[in-house]
Amino acid sequence: MSGRPLNILLVEDNPDHAELVRRNLEGFQVANRLHHVEDGATAIDFIFGEGIYGDRTQFPVPDLVLLDLRLPRVDGLEVLRRVKAHPILHRIPVVVLTTSDAERDVAMAYEQHANSYVTKPVDFARLAQLIKDLGCYWITRNESQPKLEP
Repeated sequence: MSGRPLNILLVEDNPDHAELVRRNLEGFQVANRLHHVEDGATAIDFIFGEGIYGDRTQFPVPDLVLLDLRLPRVDGLEVLRRVKAHPILHRIPVVVLTTSDAERDVAMAYEQHANSYVTKPVDFARLAQLIKDLGCYWITRNESQPKLEP
């Protein structure tokens, strides 16, 4: 497949979970830019291009957001609400990746227009198919692996 690499923003406060996502995306040979932030306030800055994330050549608008719900500073539902309320950024697919399978959390995420809700532990083959179904495509290549960026 040709095209530019897929820019994914991973919003995850647990470093072990973030590493697991990174490694599994590598296993699928997804040639993309995986940016990782650890709290909701930083995620909002990244998505909206504010503060240190204002340089869109270095920190492009994500093509996809993988979002935990339980985050420090600003919770994942508030991040989701702000993104989906924006007149342009609402188009960014947001997949909630969380340990919570509580009906209330699932319902609240979909009420805020989450594109999908995936509970941990994640079946990464299904996640890769979900990403493709959302219309997010990537370049696969053997010589380069995704880079986890700050």
